[in-house]
Amino acid sequence: MSLPSLAALPATLKPLAERAEQNFRTAIAALSAEQIASFDSWSDERHADFARVTAGSDFVAEQVQRDPAFLLALAATGELERALQPGEMGAQLEALLADCADEDELGRRLRRFRRRQQMRIIWRDLTRRSDLAGTCRDLSDLADASIDQSLAWLYQRHCQQFGVPIGNRSGLPQKMIVLGMGKLGAGELNLSSDIDLIFGYPEGGETQGAKRALDNQEFFTRLGQKLIKSLDAITVEGFAFRVDMRLRPYGSSGPLVHSFAALEQYYQDQGRDWERYAMIKARVVGGDQEAGQRLLELLRPFVYRRYLDFSAIEALRTMKQLIQQEVRRKGMSENIKLGAGGIREVEFIAQAFQLIHGGRDLSLQQRPLLRVLAILEGQGYLPPQVVSELREGYEFLRYAEHALQAIADRQTQMLPEDEFERIRVAFIMGFANWSAFHQATNQWRERIDWHFRQVIADPDEDEEGQVDTTIGGEWIPLWEEAVDEESACRQFADAGFAQPAAAWKRLTDLRNGPQVRAMQRLGRERLDAFMPRLLNMIAERGPADVLLERVLPLIEAVARRSAYLVLLTENPGALERLLTLCAASPMVAEQIARFPILLDELLNEGRLFRPPQAAELGAELRERLMRIPEDDLEQQMETLRHFKLAHALRVVASEIAGTLPLMKVSDYLTWLAEAILEQVLSLTWDQLVQRHGRPTRVDGTPCDPDFIIIGYGKSGGLELGHGSDLDLVFIHDGDPQSETDGAKPIDGAQFYTRLGQKIIHFLTAQTPSGMLYEVDMRLRPSGASGLLVSSLRAFEAYQLGEAWTWEHQALVRARVLAGCKRVAVAFEAIRAKVLGQQRDLAELRKEVSEMRAKMRDNLGTPSTAAGTATNAFEAAAPFDLKQDAGGIVDIEFMVQYAALAWSWQHPELVEFTDNIRILEALERVGLMSGEDVLKLQDAYKAYRAAAHRLSLQKQPGVVSGDHFHAERRMVMQMWKAFELT
Repeated sequence: MSLPSLAALPATLKPLAERAEQNFRTAIAALSAEQIASFDSWSDERHADFARVTAGSDFVAEQVQRDPAFLLALAATGELERALQPGEMGAQLEALLADCADEDELGRRLRRFRRRQQMRIIWRDLTRRSDLAGTCRDLSDLADASIDQSLAWLYQRHCQQFGVPIGNRSGLPQKMIVLGMGKLGAGELNLSSDIDLIFGYPEGGETQGAKRALDNQEFFTRLGQKLIKSLDAITVEGFAFRVDMRLRPYGSSGPLVHSFAALEQYYQDQGRDWERYAMIKARVVGGDQEAGQRLLELLRPFVYRRYLDFSAIEALRTMKQLIQQEVRRKGMSENIKLGAGGIREVEFIAQAFQLIHGGRDLSLQQRPLLRVLAILEGQGYLPPQVVSELREGYEFLRYAEHALQAIADRQTQMLPEDEFERIRVAFIMGFANWSAFHQATNQWRERIDWHFRQVIADPDEDEEGQVDTTIGGEWIPLWEEAVDEESACRQFADAGFAQPAAAWKRLTDLRNGPQVRAMQRLGRERLDAFMPRLLNMIAERGPADVLLERVLPLIEAVARRSAYLVLLTENPGALERLLTLCAASPMVAEQIARFPILLDELLNEGRLFRPPQAAELGAELRERLMRIPEDDLEQQMETLRHFKLAHALRVVASEIAGTLPLMKVSDYLTWLAEAILEQVLSLTWDQLVQRHGRPTRVDGTPCDPDFIIIGYGKSGGLELGHGSDLDLVFIHDGDPQSETDGAKPIDGAQFYTRLGQKIIHFLTAQTPSGMLYEVDMRLRPSGASGLLVSSLRAFEAYQLGEAWTWEHQALVRARVLAGCKRVAVAFEAIRAKVLGQQRDLAELRKEVSEMRAKMRDNLGTPSTAAGTATNAFEAAAPFDLKQDAGGIVDIEFMVQYAALAWSWQHPELVEFTDNIRILEALERVGLMSGEDVLKLQDAYKAYRAAAHRLSLQKQPGVVSGDHFHAERRMVMQMWKAFELT
């Protein structure tokens, strides 16, 4: 939302501003005439700001009277109007503490610094010179600087007094780290926040350099106590920050400071769900930053589970219920943080998604709430409208929170009852009166509370919040074997199962199988809760026998990872989508059973049925890989494979739902392959360059990368299907002889060969998530006996001097999929040159016909002479959609023949690589009639659509001979018209 508008100063508040100015003038009169003159020389705008701020904040009015020099100094430096630069606040405090003599003076200077900065921050907030993010950032920077500078000052004195703490294992000096939790950790402090801290140190040991050695634990405990006192103790100067240490292990009863090993052990063995929730925001705010980052990495597996963590749902639901009970019990209806629809509910929504999905979706491992909300929208976890309402409602309430706290620098989120205070809050928020402000507040809270109640809602809860315990209840006795086989079969038959005995046996085999018998108690409870639901939904939607047969392997697969059962139990929509996909395709059912992580994709219906465009695919994959360390090869491979699996599933789902036509299916699958290849090339290139340096071009300039990946066949023709392999050729334009410029130089030819090998390894290596693609390199120059990677010049020489006609046919469907744009342009020029040669048509027809005859003999249906025998059109005869006469390959060969025969006269025939557009080009140049082109295109699309449907059913591309009579005869006639035999 935009900043709350500035309202005119109400008459009721004007006396406050006038009194504050009078008190300020009296206070500066004791300073000097020069400072009085500086105040009088302020602009009208700054005087208006003075009136606005002192009318709105008693705290500022008191400070300008108590320490008038503070405000004059801030005005003189321009800090009232400008934002501080990063690190500027810390530098100011460091300079202030440079000559600090003792702890009492440390406390005084911290508190005076805090009062000065608090006055500046409130001034900028109330005059709208700072937005919400700027105010929160300033407050968090103030806390960071106060903690870090105090700790540094105290650590130095403690080392002088007690010696330097040394680690037993490393033998190195040890320093304390301070973790900021909650709003401090997220950089979202409000005007009067407590700061939640956890103290740690890397290793046990003892101090050295003093008369009596102290155990490191005791040293850092004393240091922690002094740090808290320096910040929290209330003196005549007030306090710096209220410190809350209750989030540490064991809470108030636990040690004040823990070693890293103790922290890791505690969270691993005893960490509770609310501690995971709290640790999301943890950030190093003081002390040894490098060691602190190591600690956070140690604790990351506790916070973010590696896979989808739907096991956290019950804990989150319990936390949600506690929040709701607390609101009702404590009468917090007017509390804009803790009340219904308050700030805490927005935080809960964001952090719930982080806990569940953050282990796999690294983009959710963020601290700032608004950034998390943006990711929830961008990644499709929440609809844009929901995120917009949460964001704007949250910002409105945070501005209101600052308005409440600015009045007296007091920690409160309660809307005031006093009429005068209400006028002030409404004025600060830019409203004409309290009624208008209160109405807007209630509207935002109602929307937030509605969204809050939808998050982690019990799937069986109705609109009144009552839970329906009867869903699937009739299947409980059957699942628990409380009925005999005869009764069970009767129930299956009544529910629509055509083979009830087989269904009963299948269920019995699952229940008594090794996977279920090995389940832990919690997992078995989850399975027992899920199976009646599953059986109920299978019976309701059907086909029951097919669904049971296809879904139970998935249940067996996830039995030992029962969080997936919770996912499906808690998300009836996801279970419904799973059954829809499994009913439509055994291939999908098998894929999900093999890779249950794909269940995550079923959670978001909008995303599942809307595959992204090519540019979005590439951007999403780059973003995912950027979050993985450069040297983590295993994680890179897993990320690539999960990306492919997830997006391929989205394409299948869209195809099944009818939202994606055949041609678009192939487009998306091809774009997916291109996005993956681009990143695989980038990763392998970076790895080799890091090891060997860069190869160079012939002119001596560094390559970058001067390498392309060419796709032939289906990938080149944008016709990839489900499970298609990739026909690839690698080409480079480096100098094969010159050496790379790295620490371990190798010649260019060897470098690019290794690059090709690495790319193939990335694509074909088997990992827990399978392989990316099967790769066929036999179309490279000289086939399997040729070099893995060819230079651009060698490729051109081979194509012009040695290549067979069938290799030129393949080149018609060749296209650059990834790599260097400069080399891609050069390849396209070579391709056009090779294909554009004038050929002897008789010889060309002979060679194309002979190659097609060989393919029919070897790959066509023997019983029908590859579709040419008289029985080929009978129902009992099979028709191979691809290889038999009149099928897909015949159309492809005619298109390739035409491109080779006439592109020397009509270069547009080889502009594109897909059959549909080449056929369109043949019509444009007058080589084929529009009617004939349309017939071939329609037949080609019909064949491919049938092949797609069969692949989804895990069946070969073969139909009965009574299919496609008209299309087959038409294609065979066209074949003869081209004078091909």
